[in-house]
Amino acid sequence: MSGGFGYLAFSALSTLAAAKETNPLAPRAPHFPARAKRVIFLCMQGGPSHVDTFDYKPDLNKDTGKQARSFAKLLGSPWEFGRHGESGLPISSLFPQLASHADKLCLINSMHTDLPNHPQAQTQLHTGNFQFVRPSLGAWTLYGLGSENASLPGFITIAPPNGAQNYGSAFLPAIYQGTPVGKQRRNRFARTGEDSQPIQNIENSRLNRDLQRVQLDFVKSLNREKLAREKFHPEVEGIIESFELAFRMQDEVPEVLDVAGEPESMKKLYGLDKQETRQFGQQCLVARRMAEAGVRFIEITHGNWDHHRNLVNSMETNCAEIDQPIAALLSDLESRDMLDETLVIWAGEFGRTPHAQGGNGRDHNNKGFSLWMAGGGVKGGLRYGATDEYGYQAVENKVHIHDWHATILHLMGLDHTKLTYRYAGRDFRLTDVHGNVVTDIVS
Repeated sequence: MSGGFGYLAFSALSTLAAAKETNPLAPRAPHFPARAKRVIFLCMQGGPSHVDTFDYKPDLNKDTGKQARSFAKLLGSPWEFGRHGESGLPISSLFPQLASHADKLCLINSMHTDLPNHPQAQTQLHTGNFQFVRPSLGAWTLYGLGSENASLPGFITIAPPNGAQNYGSAFLPAIYQGTPVGKQRRNRFARTGEDSQPIQNIENSRLNRDLQRVQLDFVKSLNREKLAREKFHPEVEGIIESFELAFRMQDEVPEVLDVAGEPESMKKLYGLDKQETRQFGQQCLVARRMAEAGVRFIEITHGNWDHHRNLVNSMETNCAEIDQPIAALLSDLESRDMLDETLVIWAGEFGRTPHAQGGNGRDHNNKGFSLWMAGGGVKGGLRYGATDEYGYQAVENKVHIHDWHATILHLMGLDHTKLTYRYAGRDFRLTDVHGNVVTDIVS
């Protein structure tokens, strides 16, 4: 009898081990000890103006109205910059609440990307390549590390960015693509709070759980037969895996997405009690709940930051919508001892020109812009790199999108040169043949 119990235990363990080997979302060890376990990417779609937010340019204000190199006139920032925290990080008055977290922020003021067009720059921001269909950053992360929760997608995009390629898996197995939550508007730069689609309960209204299982097993058997005939069909494999994941999601997704049970103080912290911050605040709160539940990569998209005109009103509106929710997210993660293992990123696809466009706006600028990261192994209170005296282009410690991607993977414990996938006869990676880890920002 004692030997029998031993064999039963061995059988159970071997079954679990086999399931782990065949489950593409099973957690995997990083290449080296990771600083961050997960990412929350706050994507500001449309290209936020760096010279009005996180790249302080006193010479630009001093020379406002003077002729710029483009025959337009220089436009100084209408907002004051203050020094915040013990680090004295310069942050615009547009972010009064975020400024209180200055010592957590790592500002990169020397970002640059290849093209000043929104679709291409957004695609490069997310996939590293604007010319070809390539897997997204979130998909690569999930492929490299797997998921910490078998009942939730490992990569979720809330109010997804325009173009499925930005959260797609391309030639990686389909199970690694992002799961979109919420509606994407036809207006490519619409603000997140407009015309959003409420999240519906995913439980089947016609079949109970046992009957669903019978139905799924029958569909799976048909798909398996097709795979056996065709030998290789990644789309069918993806369908099988996604159906199984969706079945498991019924148990956890409604609970994770439901913020009704959060204390009123927590809802107020994120700004759910105010019209201007409610939508983005709820998404940030849901992102924290997802991170807590084991989702590996979470993206939230906010727009419109494409301010060719009406800069003052548009910037003030946008920043008011996100300032309190983002500050709340950082405070909440820190209070739960999660910030050290969560890499929070705020970034757009490029920046804006220091000169005016149409008198009261700014044009696209891909040669120099800013983003920030917090938690997850980056140095807080740091201002890294610089643009020229007006903010036209990165001139000191320049960071390309490939370098930024290499650094994110490094913080997640992944060597960007070794995280590869063989496709069409060659090994592909997120950074292609480029990219250097920006070690100076790693704590």
